[in-house]
Amino acid sequence: MAVTLADVAARAGVSAATVSRVLNGNYPVAGSTRERVLRAVDDLDYVVNGHARALAAATSDLVGVLVNDVADPFFGLIASAVQGEISGGAEQPSGLPAGAGKLAVVCNTGGSPEAELNYLTLLERQRAAGVVLTGGAVEGTGHSTAVAGRLARLAASGTRIVLCGRPPVPELADLAGPAADSVMTVAFDNRGGAQRLTEHLLALGHRTIGYVAGPAERSTTRHRLEGHRAALAEAGLAGSPAELDRLTVHGYYDRSSGYDAALELLRREPGLTAVVAANDTVALGVCAALRERGLRIPEDISVAGFDDLPFSVDAAPALTTVRIPLQEAGARAGRLVMGRQAPPPGGLATVRTELMVRASTAAPRKGA
Repeated sequence: MAVTLADVAARAGVSAATVSRVLNGNYPVAGSTRERVLRAVDDLDYVVNGHARALAAATSDLVGVLVNDVADPFFGLIASAVQGEISGGAEQPSGLPAGAGKLAVVCNTGGSPEAELNYLTLLERQRAAGVVLTGGAVEGTGHSTAVAGRLARLAASGTRIVLCGRPPVPELADLAGPAADSVMTVAFDNRGGAQRLTEHLLALGHRTIGYVAGPAERSTTRHRLEGHRAALAEAGLAGSPAELDRLTVHGYYDRSSGYDAALELLRREPGLTAVVAANDTVALGVCAALRERGLRIPEDISVAGFDDLPFSVDAAPALTTVRIPLQEAGARAGRLVMGRQAPPPGGLATVRTELMVRASTAAPRKGA
């Protein structure tokens, strides 16, 4: 028997009207109430569109592209490339005529796990032809399980899903039939890139290296920090967990976090000779803080970033960083979600990163 709106309301302990408000998203509902309703929707595998199951193979011309922050160049570059492939513009290498694609809708989550789940629910209701999720995944919470559940339902209804810049979802490995081929991953080699970056600093002679990490719950943060610490371990400099933590400060992927983290690292370790930043935007904040303290880059302290965003080469000095071919990765994700490119073996493609050595890193000053 099909699950009804009343069933969800009873399970959540609210009225049917409240369930409708949560699912429609057009009326303010308390956060705790929203969570209960969405949990009931998951538990009962409720599909809002009552006849969606009968139309499982029929999808719309809509493709959702989820980003943390469309104003961030990292996500902007990916989203632009994805959208270009989805819309099938005249300039596309696929040779499709203008208007031959689908409608790309960029969904800006603001980094909110709740917003990410809400967008996935809305895309399911719209029977989206495809979904592209960009950026790192939230780990260590019930959020990852909730995302897996929504993606599984989307795949089962015929929606093509591409994870771009985030790792595969383990819970989706057991999908069978056509749904199993509907989920693909374009992952970034964050670990390898971070390890090569720290190895570069070690080769220059740095031994006291601070690290400005992103939010602890993000997969990108974990992978890049693991790569950094792997390089330290291979050089015999890993030290104790307490020492590693002392030279690591977590923050957001923005300039102000880099600024604050640099000052904190200098307070903890005045003898710092290099700082690795979570991304290029954070690195700019690090550089600003160091200059305000009267420190020269790289003469006094070397600074390195990650991603190789367009402004990196124009920074003063030009920023040593790790290049991710974001536009190429986004275009590939767009072709995959449109079915114009064969899925990679096992559904997983890993995008290689490249170390870009520039003027912001140099050998530490003598005696440092």
